[in-house]
Amino acid sequence: MQLAAEDEQLSTVATLDAVATEPAENIARPTRVRTAYIVNQYPQPSQSFIRREIRALEDLGYEVERFTVRRWNGKLVDAGDQEEQRRTTAVLEQGPWFAACSVVGTFAASPRCFCAALAQAWRWGRRSDRGRLLNLVYFVEACILLNLLKQRGIRHLHAHFGTNSASVAALCRALGGPPFSFTVHGPEEFDKPEFLHLGEKIQAAAFVVAISQFGRSQLYRQCDYDQWHKVQVVRCGVDAAFHDVPPSLPPERQALVCVARLHEQKGLPILIDAAARLVDRGRKFQVTVIGDGPLRPALERRIADLGLQDTVVLAGWRSGAEVKEALLASRGLVLPSFAEGLPVVIMESLALHRPVISTYVAGIPELVEDRVCGRLVAAGAVEPLAEAMDELLQASREQLAEWGVEGARRTAERHRAATEAARLAELFEASAAGRLS
Repeated sequence: MQLAAEDEQLSTVATLDAVATEPAENIARPTRVRTAYIVNQYPQPSQSFIRREIRALEDLGYEVERFTVRRWNGKLVDAGDQEEQRRTTAVLEQGPWFAACSVVGTFAASPRCFCAALAQAWRWGRRSDRGRLLNLVYFVEACILLNLLKQRGIRHLHAHFGTNSASVAALCRALGGPPFSFTVHGPEEFDKPEFLHLGEKIQAAAFVVAISQFGRSQLYRQCDYDQWHKVQVVRCGVDAAFHDVPPSLPPERQALVCVARLHEQKGLPILIDAAARLVDRGRKFQVTVIGDGPLRPALERRIADLGLQDTVVLAGWRSGAEVKEALLASRGLVLPSFAEGLPVVIMESLALHRPVISTYVAGIPELVEDRVCGRLVAAGAVEPLAEAMDELLQASREQLAEWGVEGARRTAERHRAATEAARLAELFEASAAGRLS
């Protein structure tokens, strides 16, 4: 976005927008600021996009330290996630002695910064769905993280999600830590922005990343106009393992795949009800749901009540290779979400030349166009979803392949992990050079 000529931020905006639009091959090779990532719970099966982003930065020559506040307590089935876990330092695993020394040392280094950050945590806790106690815990976590960052010579800190991890990053900065940035995905950040103090985090950050134009617009709503120049679009990316797969005709087999956390916002009960309607009409097909989560018992009961055990299969988490194989063996992806950012699995499916059925939600229509590379339906509507599923199941392989080619073209153009990482790297460099203030 080009701000008005009289705005004092014009030169900064022009620089950032050039970074966001310039092809990766034209971006100067970065000087490789030593960088760290902080995520509340990392890695998880649904966070392959973070892993790809970090690996792409490393391919550019960056040394990236990974930090998580705490470990995810589920099972990691993907070898890439298992390797990330080995390379990730958990803040809360440093022990009480390290925590105490970090707090005392931070106070001794700068009592003024310490008291200001502590007051900020206390104030955030007053208007928060997490309460003051947890916000004080974030403050202690920030002290620990600051100590770890100093030990490793980190000059820029990047958080994924505008929730707890961005709070810790912001408090770490207030304590005297390095400049920070954070990526906002949605929908959680947009559901409760006042509790997350998004506006204050944007003001404190060197820059903020949205993964779609929709996300950018929502962040504009949470900050003053003079902060808009900080909000940049850097999309999630898919790596060569997906982009380099040659086109293939979808199978004759009547099969669809859904890849999602088993959570209400993914709309999976609507998917089950839509499948039941098609079965009532005599259709024979299978939907494989890859993922797990708190809604699983309710979904299992609903499947049993409707007699769909042979039609809807809850497969649990699978490795990235298994997800890829399942998509290739299907006629397309179905994801009837109520709230999203822009799901990476949509990019993966389209990169593999498989059409997508999804909803007119958030950033999804920026990639999926109805009857061009798949189908878009109203969120929460059973019958339109059933009709779209039926269309993919009954379509000719040639029609599906035509949609798949367009989907792969769009994904290659907008969602290459290496290209997006290069844009993010340029922002890291601009921050370290003081060009973003």
